This record gives sequence, C-alpha cells and structure tokens, in this order.
Amino acid sequence: QVQLVESGGGLVQDGGSLRLSCVASGSIFDINSMGWFRQAPGKQRELVARITSGGMTTVAVSVKGRFTISRDNAKNTVHLQMNSLKPEDTADYYCNAETVAYNNYENYWGQGTQVTVPS
Repeated sequence: QVQLVESGGGLVQDGGSLRLSCVASGSIFDINSMGWFRQAPGKQRELVARITSGGMTTVAVSVKGRFTISRDNAKNTVHLQMNSLKPEDTADYYCNAETVAYNNYENYWGQGTQVTVPS
C-alpha cells in the first residue's frame, strides 16, 4: 500500500514556472516507477512524465523541453518542474506510483493538484 501526497499547484501566468511535489509513504520499496498525469477539462487523462526506480525518465512530447521529472530518494519525493507554462497546460495533475509484488502490478494515485495558466 502506497500513499501519495501532492503539493505545489496554483495559478501562474503564461511563461511562468511551477514545481509540483509528491511525497510517497507506505510500501515505498515496492515502487517500480512514479509519474505525473494530468487531466484537462473535457479531455482524457494523459501521462506527463515518469521516472523509474532506476532513474530513467520519460516525458510526454507535449511537455518535452519544458517539464522535468526528478526524485529525492532521501525524502521519498518526486518533483515535476514545469517551466514555460502555457494555457494548454491547465489541468488537474495527479501523482502516480506503480508497485509490483509477486508479478502483481498496482497503481496508486494522489489526490490531485490544480495548475491554471490563464490565456
């Protein structure tokens, strides 16, 4: 069982920056990867970025070059640094953790944090 607590969302102007944080607790040693998803009004949830337990990262094309995912193992925390924000980045952002035990994969989600970039 993994619990995820997100923070860092808010309102920022076009071109500005925000840093989202996600603190994991519980069975953290079972985590294969952690990532950030977002869901804009009227749209499907989409993967923004992911980082594996080995430190490999994946970033969606839509945010490549602007967003960076990183981790702080000492604090069991994953960050999403968002630069050059655009109105189309407006969405609810959710932290995700994938665990595996006995070949059983599970996904856990944070409560979500809202990012708003006015036009």
